[in-house]
Amino acid sequence: MAKGDPKSEVRIDKWLWAVRLFKTRSIAIEACKKGRITIKGIAIKPSRMIKIGDVIEVRRAPIVYSFEVLGLSENRMGAKLVPGFMKDVTPASQLEILELSKMSGFVDRARGTGRPTKKDRRELDQFAEDYTFFDDWDFDEE
Repeated sequence: MAKGDPKSEVRIDKWLWAVRLFKTRSIAIEACKKGRITIKGIAIKPSRMIKIGDVIEVRRAPIVYSFEVLGLSENRMGAKLVPGFMKDVTPASQLEILELSKMSGFVDRARGTGRPTKKDRRELDQFAEDYTFFDDWDFDEE
């Protein structure tokens, strides 16, 4: 096919890179090899050809994103053009998991901040004590 001809199929690694889901094509290839990219629950190889209408699942901790293919391209595009090539069809249950992980993020420390100080450790311990579920329960009563 000539360079300007519309294609009916494109390699998954090229498409993932073109629609800006991955920063480089080699990262997209690695994600495919590690089984993080699936179609209909089946892990796929980077050379797998996709077509319009396929639903691609991308596992990025802590959730699995789902994208429907609306258009095909092998060339990287600007962010404003991406909505014409894919549609986010991630289930609401997965997005709830993401929100819960963001809300609980205040317990986790930001990367690169180092070890907690004594004061930080005391605050974390106090928080954990305040929200222990089993302290008020009496397991001996029936």
